[in-house]
Amino acid sequence: MKKIAIFVSGKGTNMKHIFQAIKNGKLSHSMVVNLVISDRWCKAIQYALKENISVCSLIKIKKKFISKEIDNLLVRDIPDIIVLSGFLSILDAEFCEKWLNKVINIHPSLLPKYGGRGMYGMKVHQEVIKNKEKISGATVHHVTKNVDLGDIILKKTCVIDSGETPISLSKKVSIIEKEILIQSINKLL
Repeated sequence: MKKIAIFVSGKGTNMKHIFQAIKNGKLSHSMVVNLVISDRWCKAIQYALKENISVCSLIKIKKKFISKEIDNLLVRDIPDIIVLSGFLSILDAEFCEKWLNKVINIHPSLLPKYGGRGMYGMKVHQEVIKNKEKISGATVHHVTKNVDLGDIILKKTCVIDSGETPISLSKKVSIIEKEILIQSINKLL
């Protein structure tokens, strides 16, 4: 049985999609989410608890996430893959090195465009629209100490229609995220 740890900060939309993919057999291996870690109280935690998944909510101290605490949780029951699912904290270099090629992230743009610190969620879509891009999409990549610069696993594009808004673009990209996230997990395990 393959184990997945999921790190969350928000509603857990992509996390829920992973749970559904496991239940529906859309992942190529027998898998279980063995741990959900959050950096704040969020709706994703409520959903994970409802699914009877172990949850740990850690806090930030002076805006720095405590990667060592996460590491201590992970080494108890080592996951095969760690999925950052709307996780807004930046993991430190030591953590990224230790778990190299086991941590993946889904990003709502075609990296390297519109990546890096401060580029997440609706901010990305606002910048894409502001810069009059013709295409957008999502990227799944390995997490390294350099934010959003890890090796790309999968990308998928969508056309930006005339009159597109950040909200409508967000909905299009969200569909792509769910698709390539499951494909990436299957590819890596």
